[in-house]
Amino acid sequence: MKIGELAKRTGSEVETIRYYEKEGLLPMPPRSEGNYRQYGDGDAERLLFIRHCRSLGMSLDDIRKLQHFQGRPDLACDEIDALLDRHVQETELQIQSLQRLQKQLQALRNTCRTHMSARQCGILQNLENAAAGSDCICHHAHGEAG
Repeated sequence: MKIGELAKRTGSEVETIRYYEKEGLLPMPPRSEGNYRQYGDGDAERLLFIRHCRSLGMSLDDIRKLQHFQGRPDLACDEIDALLDRHVQETELQIQSLQRLQKQLQALRNTCRTHMSARQCGILQNLENAAAGSDCICHHAHGEAG
């Protein structure tokens, strides 16, 4: 199949497929006499594997490591376990960070609960104060630096 068909079959963009080839996640396919890339079912499976890993937030380096183990199925999976444990830990840190951000945004939102002019808006005033180097309520309320 040509690259467009592979893209359609896997829900990928053509440029993404080319990028994964450039990054070594997909092997460079053979070319037809007309110089078109020629892909097979294995390429589609590999691309779907990459897409699924990316949907889980895995980096290209992590995917390369996983592909290494795919090609060597007799190796122990300790490194795979460690990779996923690290990813879970990173995800937990991201969640904590997003929860802090949510509280900061809520504190900022709470500075303006009525309809008034932009000149009187607590949100805009706090953002302007932060831009000028003063504390913003969202950071001040949670003991964080602006």
